Amino acid sequence: MNEVLSNVIGLGILGLFLYLSYYFSWREWIVWIIMGLILFTIIDMSFTPFKLQRRYQHWRFGVSEEFLQLRSGALFQKHQMIPMTKIQSVSIHQGPFMRKYQLYQLKVNTITTKHTIPALDETEAMELRQQIATYANVKERDA
Repeated sequence: MNEVLSNVIGLGILGLFLYLSYYFSWREWIVWIIMGLILFTIIDMSFTPFKLQRRYQHWRFGVSEEFLQLRSGALFQKHQMIPMTKIQSVSIHQGPFMRKYQLYQLKVNTITTKHTIPALDETEAMELRQQIATYANVKERDA
């Protein structure tokens, strides 16, 4: 979802540069470069749903009493094993784009890193958060 937002912002900035190039009569080659970047951004935006779907298809996770295992990637695979004893906090988040599809992302924080499990439905996110918190002995704070 961040990719969509960054493409829209980038397109707006490129549109501003295109306007400025005509307003200040910049050299013609600069206009062609800006137009090429705009075209590239539009093509990239059209493939975003397919990229998001492929990224989600190659995402796996597993939870045991000792480890949280994360695996992602199709071409370049990334395997992570996080000991439950190192987990400091577990939280769920839902941004505006994910709210539209009623999805959540689970964030797991250790001392040095943050890990995210994307695109979980509400019940799965709540159950997984509770399960990891139980295994990691994470206490819920009073607000």
